Amino acid sequence: MDNSVSPLPEPEAPLAMMEIEKTPISTPMHDMPPPPDEKRYDEDVKSTWQCGSWCEYIFVVVVSSILLLAAIVLTVFWIIYYRNGYSLEDNKLLFNFHPTLMIGGYIFLSGFAILLYRICRCCSHLIVKLCHVFFHACSIPCIVIGFLAVWESKNQHDTTHFYSLHSWLGLITCGLFVFQFVLGFFSFLILLCCDNATQKFRSTMIPIHASLGVATFMLAIGAAVTGLTEKALKDLGEEKYSGKENGTFKGFDEEGIIINTIAVILIGLGILVPFAVRRTNSPASFKVYVTDRI
Repeated sequence: MDNSVSPLPEPEAPLAMMEIEKTPISTPMHDMPPPPDEKRYDEDVKSTWQCGSWCEYIFVVVVSSILLLAAIVLTVFWIIYYRNGYSLEDNKLLFNFHPTLMIGGYIFLSGFAILLYRICRCCSHLIVKLCHVFFHACSIPCIVIGFLAVWESKNQHDTTHFYSLHSWLGLITCGLFVFQFVLGFFSFLILLCCDNATQKFRSTMIPIHASLGVATFMLAIGAAVTGLTEKALKDLGEEKYSGKENGTFKGFDEEGIIINTIAVILIGLGILVPFAVRRTNSPASFKVYVTDRI
């Protein structure tokens, strides 16, 4: 039997092994996470859209924009051609400011403010955000003047306020709009002064603000449609010629067709605009500062 003992390793060997164990495993530079400052930037997002996606994008954006313009233009045409225009002195004409300014503020301006997040995907998100606030801010005087016009018109006629479904929906829409504007202005503009400290809070508020914005737009459409129906039944009813105020349509009245067309356009916007803002894909290549999104 061989009782020989294997020779001891060289003294340097254990030391060398210890040095190897102490040495950290090198990681390729491309696998390491970027520094905090660099991680705030997204990589370039390149388009992978096919023809069908492009057609859908163009259809939604173009048709929504056309319908927004058509809604306000057709409303102005209806008021001028069939309702004798506008006047601050004549009580009947004073009321005409109400449907025009409400559709102009709640639907036209607010609709474009919402669509900006779908259209301007190649711009800096901060610029889009400022344009979004600008359009909503422009809608505020329209809504205020439109509300005061119907309030004063009803006061002169000694008519009861807030008795109809239209007025109830209008009040809810107005309250939600004010809440949304204050919340968005404070959360996504003022709190940018404390960017890093408020980033998590603003990230949490994004889905809430977006959902409430779409809900406000849909409520505005509902209020407008019920208001148009109420106006049509009151002024175009077949019984108005016998001294009664309410009734049903007398045949296919031209003005009634215009009113119905405006209502159908608004319903179309209620379908397309929420669909547009819920589509997250973008056909554009862009590089966005992450905190600008929130």
